[in-house]
Amino acid sequence: MPFISGKRAFLELLKQEGVEYIFGNPGTTELPLMDALAVETELRYILGLQEAAVMAMADGYAQASGKLTAVSVHVAPGLGNAMGMLYDARKAGSPIIVTAGQHDQTFSFTEPLLWADLPEIARPLVKWSAEVHRLEDLPRAIHRAAKTALAPPTGPVFLSLPGDVLTTEADIDFGAPSRVAARVRADRAAIAAAADLCAKALRPLIFAGDAIAQSDALGEIVAFAELLGAAVYAEAVASRATFPSSHPLFFGTLTRSQTVIRETLSRYDLVISLGADLFTLSLPSTTEAMPANIPIIHLDTDPWEIAKNYPAAVAILGEPKATLPELTAAVSERMTSAQQQAATARRNRNGADVELQRAKLAADARKAAARLPIEPLALLQTISEVLPEDAVVIDETISSGTGMRSLLRSNDAQSYFGLRGGGIGWGLPAAIGAQLALPNRPVVGLIGDGSAMYTIQGLWTAAHEALGVTFVIFNNTSYKILKQRAHAMGQHTAQTQKYVAMDLIEPAIDFVALARSLGVDAERVTTLDQVRAQLERGIASKKPSLIEVVIAA
Repeated sequence: MPFISGKRAFLELLKQEGVEYIFGNPGTTELPLMDALAVETELRYILGLQEAAVMAMADGYAQASGKLTAVSVHVAPGLGNAMGMLYDARKAGSPIIVTAGQHDQTFSFTEPLLWADLPEIARPLVKWSAEVHRLEDLPRAIHRAAKTALAPPTGPVFLSLPGDVLTTEADIDFGAPSRVAARVRADRAAIAAAADLCAKALRPLIFAGDAIAQSDALGEIVAFAELLGAAVYAEAVASRATFPSSHPLFFGTLTRSQTVIRETLSRYDLVISLGADLFTLSLPSTTEAMPANIPIIHLDTDPWEIAKNYPAAVAILGEPKATLPELTAAVSERMTSAQQQAATARRNRNGADVELQRAKLAADARKAAARLPIEPLALLQTISEVLPEDAVVIDETISSGTGMRSLLRSNDAQSYFGLRGGGIGWGLPAAIGAQLALPNRPVVGLIGDGSAMYTIQGLWTAAHEALGVTFVIFNNTSYKILKQRAHAMGQHTAQTQKYVAMDLIEPAIDFVALARSLGVDAERVTTLDQVRAQLERGIASKKPSLIEVVIAA
């Protein structure tokens, strides 16, 4: 057993678990860790200027790489600053070990400055939360944290690290990493029951969710959808590329409206949820989203999500990549010749409907292109024409992203990432993390102006690390989503057209000056031709750049 300090042991244990980056913002309780990093040659420390940005960078990296990563924040205020983005990471299932430096235990009972019960603060938003009290327990704590973060359903964990644990020296047994096998195959009886329903369905619908992308099962879901000829929708909250956007069976993303969802589902006789949420909605309604008479097949890696809101005719605990081939084979075996012919006809009809839908969207975008200020739909169409085939899109457009998944190519599991948790400020730093994870692919962040201001400090990290992210700011000088929903209430706001605390004017935010002050090249554009030229230039430069696009308010 090596005689080693806690700070060095911590880094060695992270490397043992496959961690390559620590995203952080240090304070005094993290100084032992920073001292150890002074002689560390393998782990890279990525400095963010505020903990929310740090957390979202790690989230973007973890999602894009599928790897375990680490975050280091400073005692209670640092953890508090990170909590909003920690919520997003939990919703996205990102495997992250979050640590916070804690005061020396000989001092903690006095409740010194910045002290708090850190595990209790983190606990609601992580899979496991604890404080390490002895150096001898540090290996077990790190291995348990890594195993838990990576076990399905994946997600962040938290460890509080007192200063004396990091500075103490002792003979340490490092132990070894463990992994819970992720390829969980579903119960055979459940597969058989699901296959019976699928073979008989006349109008099946598939919801494709995060678990598809997380298990790299796009090929498997395509084979299943094509066999059934089923319409495929992305889950209601933008998250990952869970089905190839250019596929003729892909109908895009449903609006988070109970009425719209119910009207859509009423056209089908079977709902098949594959790792999707049923449903994450934004506002209450007297309309129930799910019609009562439609049977549901619900497959997920998380038993909590299965039948959480609606009863499932068949509830399947399983991982999509391991389970879908068996389900596809079982359905194929059960389909009669007539059912196979019906599935082919259904596939052709759905493909024709998707083609018409996309043609209409493109026509609407062309009409919008003639108007100024720039309309969001026309902006998305222009961006889609410029982006390379291998581009990675980070989406936090909020109110301006309608039609994005149908207009932009996102055909592999790493091509698109959206704001799964809904806590805004995620997109700009998440794009930085994604670029670290995917250094050979162009990363483009499409970010609303209001969202960008939550974590604008992230631009400094992009410049400092020389990461070639292109940030496109959709600037409508407002919190437009709030305006839309306040207006929809039909009360004082709608009657007076007065929107309190929803406009970002007087003064207007100068994103170009902000970006340049943080080391990022930036330009402001007002026409689609300028958008095209600046986006092409930004991507080609392979340097961080920002394009502020003035769009219709």
